[in-house]
Amino acid sequence: MKDEITMRGQRQNRRLANAHIVDFSKKLLAVGLVLALAACARPVGDFGIAQKDALHDEVLPRVGALISTAREETVSLFNLTNEENEMRNRVWRFLISNDVRDWMFDSAVELQRNRIIEPMDLQFRTDRYYAHLRLKQYASSRGRYMRVAQDTSHDIETLPSAFGAICKVMEIERRRTVALNGLYADNAAVKQQVLAREYENKNVINWFARAVDYRYKSYDVALNRLLVETPHEEAHSVNEYLNRLAVLVGRAKNGEFCDPFSGAAYNHDKKFPELQSRYATQSIDKKPANDDYLK
Repeated sequence: MKDEITMRGQRQNRRLANAHIVDFSKKLLAVGLVLALAACARPVGDFGIAQKDALHDEVLPRVGALISTAREETVSLFNLTNEENEMRNRVWRFLISNDVRDWMFDSAVELQRNRIIEPMDLQFRTDRYYAHLRLKQYASSRGRYMRVAQDTSHDIETLPSAFGAICKVMEIERRRTVALNGLYADNAAVKQQVLAREYENKNVINWFARAVDYRYKSYDVALNRLLVETPHEEAHSVNEYLNRLAVLVGRAKNGEFCDPFSGAAYNHDKKFPELQSRYATQSIDKKPANDDYLK
C-alpha cells in the first residue's frame, strides 16, 4: 500500500514537473517571438522620420507596458498628444544608424524604445562607426571623410526640428500641470498618471540627449582615426561640421531645447558661435599645438 502511494506521488510530481517545463517553454517561446518581432526594421518615411506601423506602434508598446509594469516601472495610461507623438518620431531618427548597416544597434534600440528591455545605449562603444567606415569599400580614401561630413551635416540639419518637437512637449506638460492643479489637485490617481507621463517623456528626452552625444563622439573617433589612417585635407570640413554639431549637442545635454527669449525652438539659420578648433590646446601655459596634420 505504501509503495503504491509512493508511486502515485512520484507520478504526480513528474506531471507537475512536466507542466512547469511546458509552461516555461511557452514563456521562452513568447519572449523569443517578441524579440524577433522587435528586431524587425521600423518603416521610415522622408528624412528618416518613423512611419505608423501596427506592429511597432501598437503591439510592441503594449507588450513593453506589461513588461515594464512587471518590473514595477511607471507606466502612463494617458493617450499621447500629437506633440508627444511627433517628439517620439523625430527623436527616433537619432537613436538608429543612418545607414543600411547597423552600427548603432538598431535592434536593441527598438527593444529599448518599447520598454521590452532596460536601457542598453549606455554600453555602446564609440568606435563602431569608424569600424563601419573602415570595412566599407570606397572608390577613394577621401570618400570616408565625405561620408562623415555628410552624416554630421544631416544631423545638424535635422536637430533643430527635434528640438522644436521637444519644446512643444514641454509646453504640453506645463498645460497639463495647470489643468491638474485647477481640476484634480486632490486626486491622487490622476496626479499619478500625470507624473507617469512626465517620467516617460523625460526618459525619451534624456535618451535623445545621450544619443546625439554618442553620435558626436562616434564621428569624432572616426575623424581622429582617419587622420592617422588616411590623412587628407577633407578633415578640415569634417572638423568644421563637428564644431557646429558640438554646439547643438551641448544644448541637448543641458536641456536647452527652447529659445530662452522667444520660447520658440532653436532655428538652424541662427549663426553658430565661433568655436576654438577641437585640436587646439586649451591651456594658455602650453605652446599652441601644431595642427599640420589638418593641412
